[in-house]
Amino acid sequence: MLALKAEDISKQYRLGQVGTGTLSHDLNRFWHQIRGKENPYLKIGETNDRTSRGDSEYVWSLRDINFEIAQGDAVGIIGRNGAGKSTLLKLLSKVTKPTTGKIYTNGRIASLLEVGTGFHPEMTGRENVFLNGAILGMTRKEIKRKFDEIVDFSGVERYIDTPVKRYSSGMYVRLAFAVAAHLESEILIVDEVLAVGDAEFQKKCLGKMGDVSKGEGRTVLFVSHNMAAVNELCNSGILLDKGSILMQGPNDKCIIEYQKRSGHISHYSIESDDFKIENENIAVKSYSALPIHGSVLNINSGVRIEILFSNKIKNAKLDLSFYIRNSHEVTVMSTGMMISDQAELGDYTLSFEIEPNILNEDSYYFEMFWGVNRSEVAFKTELFGFEINGIKNQFGEITKSPGVLFPKISHQVRHEK
Repeated sequence: MLALKAEDISKQYRLGQVGTGTLSHDLNRFWHQIRGKENPYLKIGETNDRTSRGDSEYVWSLRDINFEIAQGDAVGIIGRNGAGKSTLLKLLSKVTKPTTGKIYTNGRIASLLEVGTGFHPEMTGRENVFLNGAILGMTRKEIKRKFDEIVDFSGVERYIDTPVKRYSSGMYVRLAFAVAAHLESEILIVDEVLAVGDAEFQKKCLGKMGDVSKGEGRTVLFVSHNMAAVNELCNSGILLDKGSILMQGPNDKCIIEYQKRSGHISHYSIESDDFKIENENIAVKSYSALPIHGSVLNINSGVRIEILFSNKIKNAKLDLSFYIRNSHEVTVMSTGMMISDQAELGDYTLSFEIEPNILNEDSYYFEMFWGVNRSEVAFKTELFGFEINGIKNQFGEITKSPGVLFPKISHQVRHEK
């Protein structure tokens, strides 16, 4: 059964305007409408690219969005800043209307789009709990049944009869999340608000959202830049880029594509002719990640890393330390190596290997630090990465196994008669 369906939805904004714009534009729209013609302002506008200056006063925050979400799915909506994530959630929550297209929902929606969504600042925490429940269509009896559980989860019992305008942002988000997660809506929409809470509360929220999705069979839409949280909570993903859906499908594949486009995992081989990354101490000229065995990087191939860099520091102890992180931002391993006890000026080629049957199928990137005299960082970069492909199992299928490592473990089998 479908919980949500988006059909050709788009959202256009006019820069610098509140509402639809000028009176002349509104009259022009109305004139086209009564003549049975299309809104003339739908044909103009630019994509919402914040990195470049545009010429049009209209921008498309979202353009031609189509998807279906089944009941009980936990969907991570990911993308860079300005991709249209928050706008999409506002449309699904019916905070604002799409410029074109239709949205179909099946069930009540509880939204947490920003700190204190739906709260009246002059009312107490207790009054706001009942107000939010009433907005969702719940009876007073139903809300009272959940009230103690909400207050206990939020941890603001001492202040429950205090007007919420006196709450800190952390208290605000605790109570707002508790209300949204515990009241009986069929669809829960959460937009990055967990960043306000402390680490303990974030973990508590993720646990509750997992219970809502997996235990109670409710639908969860979750926007976050924390790929580890998205990976833990969600079973599928939607990747947005400049207002359009770039990818929709399995969580892992969406996260990997997002990481590639974020610059971490975009390069398997970098040559000096393409560009230089450097500072006054170190200049990286080339980088490559190639299989030790065979022609494809996979679980069985291993990886040989080679880095050519130029050292500009004379007569210093030079070393390289690095972390390897996967697409979910989990640090898989960290290590370091000495380059030279008395470094000379000029080029160095550093190569090392990650043995076969260690890393599982995933994308990985390095966070590298060139250090001087064991006391200061001379240069840091996160630009280098590689991707490990899967291998066929005993049934001839390539399926992603859970976990970070995929070692080959020696074993013996003895039949006991």
